[in-house]
Amino acid sequence: MTIKLHFHGAARTVTGSCYLIETPKARVLIDCGMFQGSRSMNELNSRAFPFKPDSIDALVLTHAHIDHTGVVAKLTKQGFKKKIHATAATTDLCAIMIPDSGHIQEMDVLQLNRRNARKGVALALPIYTLLDAMACLEQFQSENFEEWFTPADGIRMRYWNAGHLLGSGSIEVEVEQEGQKALRILFSGDIGPDNKMLETDPEGPTNWDYVICESTYGGKDRFERDEDKRRELLAIELNAAAARGGALLIPAFAVERTQEIVTDIVSLMESGKVPKATLFIDSPLANKATQVFRKHAAELQHGDELARALSSPYVKATETVEESKALNLFKGFYIVISASGMAEAGRIRHHLLNHLWQKSTTVLFVGYQGEGTLGSVLLGGAKHVRIMGQDVTVAATIRTIDDYSGHADGPELVQWIEHRLPIARNLFLTHGEEPRQHALAADASKLVPPERIIIPSLDEAYELSGSVAQLVEQGSGALLPRLNHALVAKPDWNNEYQSVLGDIHSALDSAADDKQRGVVLRKIRRALFSDEGPGLPPVNIQRRKPGRRGWDEG
Repeated sequence: MTIKLHFHGAARTVTGSCYLIETPKARVLIDCGMFQGSRSMNELNSRAFPFKPDSIDALVLTHAHIDHTGVVAKLTKQGFKKKIHATAATTDLCAIMIPDSGHIQEMDVLQLNRRNARKGVALALPIYTLLDAMACLEQFQSENFEEWFTPADGIRMRYWNAGHLLGSGSIEVEVEQEGQKALRILFSGDIGPDNKMLETDPEGPTNWDYVICESTYGGKDRFERDEDKRRELLAIELNAAAARGGALLIPAFAVERTQEIVTDIVSLMESGKVPKATLFIDSPLANKATQVFRKHAAELQHGDELARALSSPYVKATETVEESKALNLFKGFYIVISASGMAEAGRIRHHLLNHLWQKSTTVLFVGYQGEGTLGSVLLGGAKHVRIMGQDVTVAATIRTIDDYSGHADGPELVQWIEHRLPIARNLFLTHGEEPRQHALAADASKLVPPERIIIPSLDEAYELSGSVAQLVEQGSGALLPRLNHALVAKPDWNNEYQSVLGDIHSALDSAADDKQRGVVLRKIRRALFSDEGPGLPPVNIQRRKPGRRGWDEG
């Protein structure tokens, strides 16, 4: 009896979570998430799935974040008609997050097509629409934590609290085998840290054949602080931003991260540790999510403190586009929390477009920034970026705090793995970039023999029926992998292109006068179009290497 596990996402990258369990009786997906990062990564979202959607017998979701659910509506639109299993809170969050994603895609494509029409380029279509997203919600079925359910013939599952997000779960899987004990597999989902404000610590059983573990912060010890120390660090950033006298922009995931940040900021204002200022939650999604959090308050730690903060007179919520645009008219110190957390979509990009060029602005990142995202580019020190097709000089102060991450750090991941022992066959490391995965593999080798730790690549498949996992497919069956491994979670040609544009900006800005600017442009033109080609003497400017971080595509 052949049992295969396919890695169709979150393989040597953090985003796009999607795993396929294949048996002679059933095909079950774990997650169906959106890729985020470079243009090459983002293009995977619009390409065909590496499997036939109508061949899938069930979809089971670990939690509601878009990198785990963002193409569910595409899956249903293209023929998947079976049940989507999730915890009750995940079901409620998906009911607002997936439609919001559909709306954002429609708006982004509308803006793109305006530019394409001017260029005479063919018009684009959204991956799915708001209506597609609303339709997929009809297929959701809520499941309880720690109670078995059967998504497909021969496979049973149950959820364990993962401590990452309201409703998030690790998934225990048992697959029937003829004449043998059931094969036991655990998908970690995203694992929360020990000191998360609203979530309890992760849970789960022991004694597995296979464990698939996330590795976002593998090898990294964040030296997490307690609540008082975390707020003390935030107070330092708030006071410094207030001293600069401009807007403080906080890109944050609308669901849970926003609510945590608001709770801490209001507490600091009420205690007099930071200046009192208006705090705008510029995210309709965050405002809707707040109602879900109220509904599930009994499942949260500090739920009463969250409710009080959200009712504070300092906190204002915007709903309409007009209200969001009006924030740009404010002067002095004020705070805007807006999605997305990696600055890849949503209203935060408009605020960055309008404020990055101002020295009085502060941008504070409070979560993980995937490679190739605008967030990672800004943290990498870029002086010029492109946002929605426009070039923007970065004069703002860019800051980051790790304490609000929803992911366990390296030591906590090792501790989580240790608590799942014994692992009889293999430990797969997913949902991480390669340096972090190799670091976690080294740390976990004290618990699991290193030869039994596997870091799968995108679209690889492993046979699980033997004594250890065996690689059986590099890509999806007869199909080639959807993305060259060299481009997974790494800057691509478009990042290099934006890097070159940044260098040109620097050369022109640093030129002494118009005559020298003309010299720069003529050298560039000759390098591009003359017979001499790129062998010309280089323009004499200080170049920034694109390296791991380039410039955002906009």
